[in-house]
Amino acid sequence: MADKPDDAKDSEAVKMEAAYAHTRKSLIARLDNWEDQRTWDEFYKTYWKLIYAVGLKAGLRSDEAFDVVQETILSIAKQSKKNMYDPEKGSFKSWLMNMTRWRINDQFRKRKKDTAMSIGEWDDEGRKTSVIERLEDPKSGTLERLWDVEWKKNLADAALAKVKAQVSPKQYQIFDCYVIREWDAGRVQEQLGVSMSQVYLAKHRVGKILKKELSKLNEDAG
Repeated sequence: MADKPDDAKDSEAVKMEAAYAHTRKSLIARLDNWEDQRTWDEFYKTYWKLIYAVGLKAGLRSDEAFDVVQETILSIAKQSKKNMYDPEKGSFKSWLMNMTRWRINDQFRKRKKDTAMSIGEWDDEGRKTSVIERLEDPKSGTLERLWDVEWKKNLADAALAKVKAQVSPKQYQIFDCYVIREWDAGRVQEQLGVSMSQVYLAKHRVGKILKKELSKLNEDAG
């Protein structure tokens, strides 16, 4: 499949950013009587892409996936006031997955006529199963597989976003090209007009901060 033109990608990015901003604003407005509004804003920034991506891959439309984001985080916020999450009963990762699973299932149930509801897979006994059946059945492992992939990607993205706010734009650009995009050092020097020492310094400094942020995110989510 051919890559989308840059203008198409830019258009999608603009739409995503607008939807993100609208959903975030609506969410915060619904938390307007709470003292820890800033905490939930940070929580939203950290986990919205994870929930959204899993919703899309589960078969939801973009607007439905954004509804899942908002309803999942609102539900978690309400439960947190009642201390309903018990770390001794399981990890936060699994708890958040189940909260998301229920909201995704809610969206499928709201549908009356949609082709995504009829798209299925054959199970081990030769019966065809729908998307919602596979998500609801813990034995299928469908959501767990989606969740694991997106969880790792989301933690990396969230950590990078935090790192980006702590280093200079130039250092982050060098790190992005050299470490993330895996350019060789010579190309980084030539394209960015920097010295070899700057390349290695950025790799060391930014990499150290990234490791710290990843460790913190993993600890918080444990």
